[in-house]
Amino acid sequence: MTVNTPLCFRGKKILAPMVRVGTLPMRLLALDYGADIVYCEELIDIKMLQCKRVINEVLETVDFVAPNDRVVFRTCERERERVVFQMGSADAERALAVARLVERDVAGIDINMGCPKEYSTKGGMGAALLSDPDKIESILTTLVKGVCKPITCKIRILPSVEDTVNLVKRIEKTGIAAIAVHGRKKEERPQHPVHCDVIKAISEAVSIPVIANGGSHEFIKEYADIETFQKATAASSVMIARAAMWNPSVFRKEGFCPLKDVMQDYIKYAVRYDNHYTNTKYCLCQMLREQLETTQGKKLHAAQSTQEICEAFEMGDFYEETTAVFEAKKTSLETKVQDEDDQTEDPDVIKMAVRFDKREYPPQITPKMYLLEWCRKEKHPQPVYETVQRPLDRLFCSVVTVAERKYRSTLWDKSKKLAEQAAAIVCLRALGVPEGKLCEGENHLINKRKRGDQEPLINRDHGEDLAEPSHKKANFIEDTSDVNVPKMPR
Repeated sequence: MTVNTPLCFRGKKILAPMVRVGTLPMRLLALDYGADIVYCEELIDIKMLQCKRVINEVLETVDFVAPNDRVVFRTCERERERVVFQMGSADAERALAVARLVERDVAGIDINMGCPKEYSTKGGMGAALLSDPDKIESILTTLVKGVCKPITCKIRILPSVEDTVNLVKRIEKTGIAAIAVHGRKKEERPQHPVHCDVIKAISEAVSIPVIANGGSHEFIKEYADIETFQKATAASSVMIARAAMWNPSVFRKEGFCPLKDVMQDYIKYAVRYDNHYTNTKYCLCQMLREQLETTQGKKLHAAQSTQEICEAFEMGDFYEETTAVFEAKKTSLETKVQDEDDQTEDPDVIKMAVRFDKREYPPQITPKMYLLEWCRKEKHPQPVYETVQRPLDRLFCSVVTVAERKYRSTLWDKSKKLAEQAAAIVCLRALGVPEGKLCEGENHLINKRKRGDQEPLINRDHGEDLAEPSHKKANFIEDTSDVNVPKMPR
């Protein structure tokens, strides 16, 4: 496919992909300080394929959200033309599926072929791919042909220069836009010298841009050192990992900013984009390094929320002001959505503002069970629940149809099950039928269950078979069959 993005990999200073570090706040901060391109942390293909793409109107981000509601990848318009999505994959078709999922929101897509950590290599990903050139070729060729954004990969060097150069030449033929080379072998660690000579040999052997990586320990102590490392490797560009993790203002041409200012800038982005506090805390600890035992470091270590992190850095007011703005925006958007719902919704739907609170009901008894029992008693078809999820806040609303009439709660719930229970309550109240609450007195479903439990004992006394015939099994168990939950139109 034709590449339709201006992203170029020559003469660039690049934030390297770093697990737990390369989240949105760090990427944006690196761009602010002068990075040309930023890579996200490695994200595994299988996890990404479980995600749904969600427009977060409050934060003005695009979120890729896992089934457990955890945000796996978050990005925004500010970085859209500068961020490269790095994935871990050992399968061409899975890699392509992920690339197509994210390609509209990123500037490029990278395959990790250099990570030596077990979590990456045990699935045949990362550095494990270096021993399988055929699989490398399959993955990269599939991506180059299958998506419209530039494809890159990041490797480590092989035991010999010749083998490394031959591998890179084969990779070049797949049509990728650039290759990043970490100048260490997969068994080497940061304290080992970076092999600038091998990166240089690669740079001189291929025509695509080569991005040199691995110079933080020996070379890159300040901005001017980036060019020194680039010249030593003859590379087109330089990718910086740990030096940027310690202080992302290493990308700043004018020199480092005071660490306190850098950390406060990072915290602002973390609050602005609702970064999880544990990730924020981890990144700040990497910046403090030897200062972790100071009063400031101890306050950070003790923090158990984003608010406490802000207070540790004398930014409590900023946190309060920012969260207040978000709450106001969320309320405004919810009101707008509710107004739109009211205008487009079926006027025949019977509505009440109710929620299901299981503390108000006996154990194992729910409004859905009562409604199902009522329908059977009245010889109506069993209730049908239609549930939708709102993209704005990922809350649920359910409409239940009983005897050709529809019922729903006007309050949105945090789960599909709660939304369905609320809809059942609305229906029962509209019909004037008991819903099973403790305050309603004797519960006929409980009594019915007790009789059902006692029946096998009576049968045992008469020497009958303990196995209950299928047609006599209790029919008051709540229907738990899965229901597709479509997203509401945005």
